[in-house]
Amino acid sequence: MSLSDQSNRNGPTRRHALLALAGAGLLLGGCQVRPLYGTWGATYSDAPVQGELAAIDIALIDTVDDSDLERVGQLLRNELLFGFRRGGEGDAPRYRLRVILDRKRSEVGVERLSDVPASYTLTMNASFVLSDYATDKTLLTGRSFASASYDFSSQRFANLRAERDAEDRAAKVIAGDVQTRIAGFLAEQQG
Repeated sequence: MSLSDQSNRNGPTRRHALLALAGAGLLLGGCQVRPLYGTWGATYSDAPVQGELAAIDIALIDTVDDSDLERVGQLLRNELLFGFRRGGEGDAPRYRLRVILDRKRSEVGVERLSDVPASYTLTMNASFVLSDYATDKTLLTGRSFASASYDFSSQRFANLRAERDAEDRAAKVIAGDVQTRIAGFLAEQQG
């Protein structure tokens, strides 16, 4: 079979593929794709959603019946502040964010014959409310959660450190989730 015979045989298939690609392009022409934290060709500081995020006043994190969570609440607040403001100063507040945090700890594994826990799973739940700063009108509510596990040993300090690390990991996951959901909401309001 010569090269010209092959190209003639594949010709209609190639044309069909090009027509299908063009049709898909027309169908997707109505879709809008744009960066969440920026604009096309603009600098990072000109990003409209980033400017809105920097204008969120974050209240101190409330904790449910657990004074040990104050440290984790402060860590969560710090993560949110850094995520919204990227280490810079915030704009004049246009929004207020309130977060309520709680946690549950459950035994996952138990040592054989000794009936002592071998590992724990820590689950943190955060409920948040984004409201207008001037009118206090609720704009967005939501819940976020994260789980982190840690091993339990016979060393007391190692257990405390492992639990603290699990709390920190869970707080960072919650902060990222809350930030993404609020950024998506603000981008939708602008679009």
